Formats: sequence, structure tokens, C-alpha cells
Amino acid sequence: MAKQKIRIKLKGFDHKIVDQSAGQIVAAVERTGAVVVGPVPLPTHIKKFSVIRSPFIDKDSQEQFEMRTYKRIIYIVETTSKTIDALTKLNLP
Repeated sequence: MAKQKIRIKLKGFDHKIVDQSAGQIVAAVERTGAVVVGPVPLPTHIKKFSVIRSPFIDKDSQEQFEMRTYKRIIYIVETTSKTIDALTKLNLP
């Protein structure tokens, strides 16, 4: 029988919630006896916006905003039916 592997990719704007969710997934999977690799942090994607502050003139006065997307990946190897059940019953934000 071929070994089944599961890859879970987490994305979010708040790194604390992403890390907390990854910890919950790892804890649930380790209770079932499966092997977990990760969570592996992936590069943070930063999207920047520049907006003119004044509605009429003064192009030199701009305000910068950024949106950061944090990513983690978790590999689960040697899964069982208990592992899949534990993952489906998991309540994540």
C-alpha cells in the first residue's frame, strides 16, 4: 500500500493566529500517532500601497500602507483514519 501524505498550507494576516492554528494541528496529529514535519515558515508576502493624503494637490505628501500575508506549511506522513478524523473535527479560526 502506498504511503499517504497530507500537506496543509496555512495563510493569514496575523502571525499569532497562524502559529496558534499550526500548533493545534500539530498537537491533534501527534495524538493520533502520525509523523509531523513542520510547521515550516514560508516567505512573508508584503503588498504595499501608496495613497495621496490630500484630495486636491500636494502629490509629494503620500501615505504608505502594507498588508502582510504570513504562511506556514505542515507535512503529515504515515496517516491513519484517526488522523483524518481528528483533522476534520478540528475547530480553527
